[in-house]
Order: sequence, then structure tokens, then C-alpha cells
Amino acid sequence: MKFSACAAVGGNWAGRKLKMDKSEFQVEENPYSNIRHMIGVVSGKGGVGKSLVTASLANLMALQGYRVGIMDADITGPSIPRMYGIHGPAVGDDNGLYPLEADNGIKIISTNLLLPNEEDPVIWRGPVIANMVKQFYTDVIWGELDYLLVDMPPGTGDVPLTVFQSLPLDGIIIVTSPQDLVRMIVSKAVHMAEKMDVPVLGVVENYSYMICPHCGEKISVFGESHLEEAAEAEKLPVLGRLPINPEYAQKADAGDFAGVANDGLDRAAEVLRAMNENKS
Repeated sequence: MKFSACAAVGGNWAGRKLKMDKSEFQVEENPYSNIRHMIGVVSGKGGVGKSLVTASLANLMALQGYRVGIMDADITGPSIPRMYGIHGPAVGDDNGLYPLEADNGIKIISTNLLLPNEEDPVIWRGPVIANMVKQFYTDVIWGELDYLLVDMPPGTGDVPLTVFQSLPLDGIIIVTSPQDLVRMIVSKAVHMAEKMDVPVLGVVENYSYMICPHCGEKISVFGESHLEEAAEAEKLPVLGRLPINPEYAQKADAGDFAGVANDGLDRAAEVLRAMNENKS
């Protein structure tokens, strides 16, 4: 089977009026995959650390014995493979494409694992990018997974819309940062989820603070948090507040993120565990 981005463009999108009825856009899971839960990690803006949150939560669930995968849906700015130190090319056969595995057993698919040179830019138009994401679900052989985490690009454009409409999300986690515009960021993501009938599991704040290595004082580098106000306004639970941790950044740059256990996401992990138990 040839896994071609160009061949992925299907259907005539020109002139079609986009509807909120997802049944028109739903795609079928690869017959050799069995994914129990699919969780999107989203944000209304870039630069808030969605990939770090995605990878940290994936690590926590893997440490607890769950079978976990990461779909790197940030097609033009993929970072997950680099964080885990894995390199392509991913290979496939007549049944589909196989994801690569990190040192801790997490299965990963990303455009970086398909390109001849992982540093090549992805210069594709929206329909091609959107259909590549669908192929990450229909053509990738994920096998048995308890959780597939989808690391999405920021905003409400083609890729988030495709994921919300075409893939069977069980819920999303919104990632934000401690700045004045946090309420707008959260609201955008919440309203998109509501229009697409996807549950919002809660909010995670990244870059909440840092601990001075000399005196132990907690420093609010980006100002005081507005997370509680935003979460209360949207009636959402707060699933974690993550500090700035230079060690995590160093491990990500070194491709050694599989060894990170970020306990700031314990509550988010509890929500995912409860979801799995309720389905048993």
C-alpha cells in the first residue's frame, strides 16, 4: 500500500456548504486497529505547550500499564517524534502503515516519520493536510490501544475541524497559559467542541509558574493565572497546572522524553482512567 499525501485528497470539496452533522464526514477505523478511547489535546492559540502536555499525559498512562498511542496531527509543525527520539521512515504493507514505538512502548505516527528528510517543510494546502490526518486513522495499524491521544495544531482551522468531524473523539483537553487572553482561548475551543458535539474533559494550564532553583520561591513568570475564572465561566474542571521545568525541555530536545513522569497531570490521568473503567 502506498501512503501518499497526494492520493489522500478525496471528494470534491469546492462549493460544498460545511454542515455540523458529523455523520457525513465520519471515517472508518483501520480494520487492524482497536482503539478504546480517542482524546484530542487542543488550544485556541499556539505556543502553549500542547505537545508537552500530550506527551506527558501519554507517559503517565503508559506508566500505569495502559496501551497508548499519539497521533501527531500538527502536520506542518510536528514535534512528537523529536521529543521521543524516533526517526522514520515508517513502513507499511497491504494492510496499512505501522506506527513507530518510543522506548516506553507508546506508538507514534507523524508526518516527520513519512518524509524523506524530517527537516523538509510540509508545504501542502488545507485539503491535503486534512486528509492526511484522516489517513492517520484509516490507514495506520494501531493495533490494540486503550488511549490514542491526538496532538492537534492550534486554532479552529482545517485540521481541528477534520479531527472533530471525522474521528470518534471521546473528549478533548484544552491547554492554555496564565495570561489575560486565556478566557478567550478557552472559550474558542469550548464553543467549537459544543458545535461539533464533542465533550470537553477539562483545562490544563501550562507554564503556570517556575520554582527558583536557589531559594525555592514560586515565580509567576507570565503573570498571575486567570485559569480559575476561565474554567468557572465555562463550567470546566481544572485538570492540572504545570510549572516551567527546564529538565523537561532538555529531555525533549535530547529525544529522551519517554523517561519523563509529569505528576502535574495526575488529575487528567484520573479522568482518563475513569473513562476506561466506565467502558469496561
